[in-house]
Amino acid sequence: MISVCCVLALGLFSSALGRDRQEGDGLSGARRLQAERFVSERTELWRRSGGLNEKTCSAPRGVESALLNNTSTFTFKVRTLGSLSVAWVGDGSGVLLVLTTFHVPVFMMRVGQSNLYRSEDHGKTFEDVTHLINHTFIQTEFGIAISPDHSGKVILTGDVSEIGDFRLFRSQDFGLSFEPTDLPFVPLIQLLYNPADCNTLLTLSITLNLWLSEDFGSTWRKLHKSVCLVRWGPKNSIYFTTNNNGSCNDKGSLQLKRTDDYGRSFKTIATKVYSFVLGGKFVFASIMTGTGTERVIHVSVDRGDHWNMAQLPSVTHQQFYSILSANQDMIFMHVDDPGDSGVGAIYVSDDRGTVFSKSLERHLYTTTGSDTDFTAIASLRGVYMTSILTEDGEVETVITYDQGAKWQPLRRPENSPCNTETSTNRPNRCRLHIHASYSTTIKMNVPMLPLSQPNAVGLILAHGSVGDADSALLPDIYVSDDGGYSWLRALRGPHHYAILDSGGLLVAVEHTSSPVNQIKFSTDEGQCWHTYNFTSDPLHFSGMDSEPGSRSMNVSVWGYRSDISNWMVITIDFKKLLSRDCSEGDYVEWLAHSADSVNDGCVLGYKESFLRLRKDSVCWKGRDFEVTKKLSPCPCTVADYHCDFGYYRPENSSECVEQEDLVGRALEFCLNGTTELLQTSGYRKIPGNKCEGGFHPERKETDLRRLCTSNALYPNSLQTENSSPNTAVIVMVVIAILLMSAVAGVWLVKKYVCGGRFLVHRYSVMREHVEANKIEGVDDVDTNYMETEKAQFNEDSDQDLLV
Repeated sequence: MISVCCVLALGLFSSALGRDRQEGDGLSGARRLQAERFVSERTELWRRSGGLNEKTCSAPRGVESALLNNTSTFTFKVRTLGSLSVAWVGDGSGVLLVLTTFHVPVFMMRVGQSNLYRSEDHGKTFEDVTHLINHTFIQTEFGIAISPDHSGKVILTGDVSEIGDFRLFRSQDFGLSFEPTDLPFVPLIQLLYNPADCNTLLTLSITLNLWLSEDFGSTWRKLHKSVCLVRWGPKNSIYFTTNNNGSCNDKGSLQLKRTDDYGRSFKTIATKVYSFVLGGKFVFASIMTGTGTERVIHVSVDRGDHWNMAQLPSVTHQQFYSILSANQDMIFMHVDDPGDSGVGAIYVSDDRGTVFSKSLERHLYTTTGSDTDFTAIASLRGVYMTSILTEDGEVETVITYDQGAKWQPLRRPENSPCNTETSTNRPNRCRLHIHASYSTTIKMNVPMLPLSQPNAVGLILAHGSVGDADSALLPDIYVSDDGGYSWLRALRGPHHYAILDSGGLLVAVEHTSSPVNQIKFSTDEGQCWHTYNFTSDPLHFSGMDSEPGSRSMNVSVWGYRSDISNWMVITIDFKKLLSRDCSEGDYVEWLAHSADSVNDGCVLGYKESFLRLRKDSVCWKGRDFEVTKKLSPCPCTVADYHCDFGYYRPENSSECVEQEDLVGRALEFCLNGTTELLQTSGYRKIPGNKCEGGFHPERKETDLRRLCTSNALYPNSLQTENSSPNTAVIVMVVIAILLMSAVAGVWLVKKYVCGGRFLVHRYSVMREHVEANKIEGVDDVDTNYMETEKAQFNEDSDQDLLV
C-alpha cells in the first residue's frame, strides 16, 4: 500500500501513486482514431530499437495493434491537498484498491471525505465502492492494511468523529464487501498482521497500550501497558519494549519482553534496552552499559533466551554501527571509522551472529544523513553491492559474489565510452559506478534504486555512470543478466523501470519534467528496447506501477495532464504482445557465476545451474513460472572462507592477514558468559557454505574458564510475569548469585583481559539512518505489508524503528 499527497505530486516519483476515478472504459473513439493516425508515421520507428542497439534490433510484429487494443485509460477526480492510497490485494488476483482522502482542519475538528474504488482487472477499469464503507472518513495515516498471506483480507481504519470513536471496515473477500467494527481504543499505528496467522492482529493505542485481536478485528483484548515498540516474531511470538514509568523517551531504561501465548504470560528477556531489531534468525538488542550513554550490541539466536555481546575488533567508544543485512546464515554490519569521516568498515558474522571479522574497508556511510549504497541482489545468491570512498576521494562501486568474502570493482561495459586521455592517471574514472541511496541523497537525477527479483535469475537494472560518480548529472540505465559480472548500457538518461513476467519483459518510462507519452520495453533482458506511444496527449508522469512479484504482464502509468485535480491511470496489457506460451525449447541451461573464470561457477561451496529463457525467445513465461535449478557440491578452497576474527583480506588479495593492531595479541572474546581463546590460521568458513573436502584450515576455540559479563539479563535472571511467590524468591536468590559472579567476572576481566585483548564493540555516538527501504530479512513493521518491490532497507539498529 502506498499513500501520496496530491499537493506534492509534482515532486514525487514513487513506484505507485494513487488515483481517484471517474468514468472511462478504454480509449475513447476520438482518441483511438487519433492514435491510429500515428501508426503509419511510426512505421520506420518500429524497425529500430528505443535503446542503444538501434541498428541491430527490430520490433516484434504486430506490436502497435496488439498494444493499442490493450491500452485502457481511466480518470480520477482528486481535490487539491488530497491524498491517494493504492494497494494490491492478493497474488495474481488483479484486484487493486484506491482510496482518495481529502481533509481540512476546522478549529479543533477535522472535516474530511474519503472515496474507495476497486478494480479487478489490474487497474484497467474501476468501480466506486464508497457505499461499502458508509462514506466514512478513512484515516490517511493508516491507509489500506492488506494481509501478507494473499488471502484477500483488507482493513480500513475510519474516523467516526461525531461520536469520538474509530471504526474498522474489514473485508475477507478482496474488497467485495466490508463489515464495520467499532474499536475500544484510539489507534496509534497501523494494524499489524501476524504473518503466521492473519486472523490475529496487533496494534498500539495512543495511550501506549498493546491490543490484540484473534478474530480478524472483531473483538480486542488489552495485553500490556506502556509499550513503546512492538514486532511480530516467529511462531506467533510477540516482542515489545516497555517502561515502568510510562514514558518511551527514556531510552536505555526499557525492558524487552516476549510472549509466546498471545499475552497470557510474559517473559522479560533483556533490560537496559535502548532499541531492538528482529532479522533472519537473530534478535538484536542495544543495551546500555551503565556508564554514560555507551551501549553494546547483543545478539541472540534462540529468540532472546540467551544473549552474546557482538565481538568486533579494534572499535573505539566514539563509533557507531548499523546493521546492513541479516539472513538465516549471517549478519553484515557497518562500523564507523573514528572522526566522523563518513566511511567505515563492513564486518561479517559467523553463524552465531557473535564473532565478526572485517570484510570491506572505506565503506561509504555518510555522517549527515547516514546513507549507504549497500544493496542485496535478490536475483543471485551471495551477491551484494555497495560504495567505497577511494583514497583520492572518489566514490566507487564494489561487488561481492560470496557474501562478503571478497569485494571487487564492477567491470566497465564494453558499449559505454570512456575518455582514456583524461583517465590515464585515474584508473577509477573508467569503472562503472551504480547509483543508489547516496546518489539520491545528494539530489542526483536518480529516480529509482537498483532493482532485482528472485524469479528473474541474474537480472539487475540500475542507474549508473562511467567516470566520477558524483559528476554524472544524467546517469544512464545499465542492465546485468549474470548477477553483476557484466553490464550493458541499455538506455540513455534516467528512467523509471519495472520487471514483468519473471524477467521476460522489462518496461521503462523516461524520467523528465516534460509531459510523456512513450513507454519502452524489452523482451531480451535489456539488449534491445522498443517504444510504444500509449497516448496521443502526453501527461505529466508521476509514477509507474505493476502488481508486486514481477509476474504480471500489466503496467500502469499514473499522472495528470493540465489539471492537477484530474489524475489518470493508463494501463497497458503486454500479454497480447507475447502471443505464445514458452515451451521447453525456449530455455537454455545457464551456470551461475560462470563469468568468473577463476571459480568455474563454484561459489559458496556449490555450482548452481538454472534454466533461463533464450534471448531471442519472445514468449510468455506465465504466472505459474517457477525457477528451476540443479546443485552440485564443490571441493573447499580458500574462496569458501571469510577471514577470521582479527584478520582481513587486503585489497586485490585472497589471503587473510592479521590486523596490524592485533599482531602478537591473544584473540579472546566473550561467548555464552565465558572467555574463549581463538587459535586460528586466519580463516572461518562462510556461513551457509556447502563445500566438501579440499582446503580445511585449523581453527580452535578454547574455553578459558573465566567469566565475562553481559549487560543483558541471562535466562536464570529473566522474569516471567504472573509467576508464583516461591518462584519469585528463587529468582531473587539467583539474581544475587549472578551479581556476585558478575563482580568476580569484572575483576577477572580487568586483571587478565584488558590492554586491547578483550575486543568488545561499544557505542556512544549513534547516527540515525533515514532510508525508507528495507533490511534484508528484517521484520520491519512499517513496510512489511506494503509492496515487495521496494529496494533494500538499511536501518540503524540502535534506534526505535517505528519513530
